[in-house]
Amino acid sequence: MSEPLLPTRFIRNKTHLHAVLVENQAWFCVQELGRLMGKHLDERQLRKLDADQRQMMCVETYGGAEDHMMVSESGVYALLIYHYCPEYRKLREWLTHQVVPTLRDARSARSVERPMLSVLSWRQMSLSTLHWQGEPWIRLRDMPSLLAKDSFIRQESWWSKASQLVRRL
Repeated sequence: MSEPLLPTRFIRNKTHLHAVLVENQAWFCVQELGRLMGKHLDERQLRKLDADQRQMMCVETYGGAEDHMMVSESGVYALLIYHYCPEYRKLREWLTHQVVPTLRDARSARSVERPMLSVLSWRQMSLSTLHWQGEPWIRLRDMPSLLAKDSFIRQESWWSKASQLVRRL
């Protein structure tokens, strides 16, 4: 059995919702999410989700570690669409504007800086970068293409090359 995850507990309408952040992705307890939706979310309803939107996780709740079916943030939004009800708008807003930001803020406050990926984009190209220890890093194999397309390297136009050739004659 793996090390149990320590969730953050949120309360809405006197109902608990346990959520964890795994690799910067929010995951929610399906059973509790179902209570908030007023539905029993069973295996048949969860099969509508993609495999990467649901998984069993060992989560410590109420003092004990148990396996819980968890659904990702995108899975929650998919369930809210599959089982549409106008009242779910407020639930979605709560999750989007309060729960997920709180999870991410809590993680960044208690953890050491972890490497994060980003993309730098220019008109001609984009470049994957890794931000680690306050520095941006790029792959060595991307350097030739970066330098070849660098707009800061001055390349002479065909007109200036032609005028230099004429001056030599």
